[in-house]
Amino acid sequence: MEVNILAFGRIAELTAAREWKMQGVRSTEEVRQQLEATYPALQGMRYALALNKKIITADTPLSEGAELALLPPFSGG
Repeated sequence: MEVNILAFGRIAELTAAREWKMQGVRSTEEVRQQLEATYPALQGMRYALALNKKIITADTPLSEGAELALLPPFSGG
């Protein structure tokens, strides 16, 4: 299964990419684990996940071609 990953802000800086594809992941938790193994600077970092443009808060199954955005904390007013 292939999933499209989008990174923003500090996450894009730490991964040196704004967009890439991940193979063989079936859930958002698997994506998080692979990212933190590949990019140790992400360990312990708080960020939100948006699956197909909807914010999610729990481990969620992924489908082929899903778009998962990694969103750093927002501030402002």
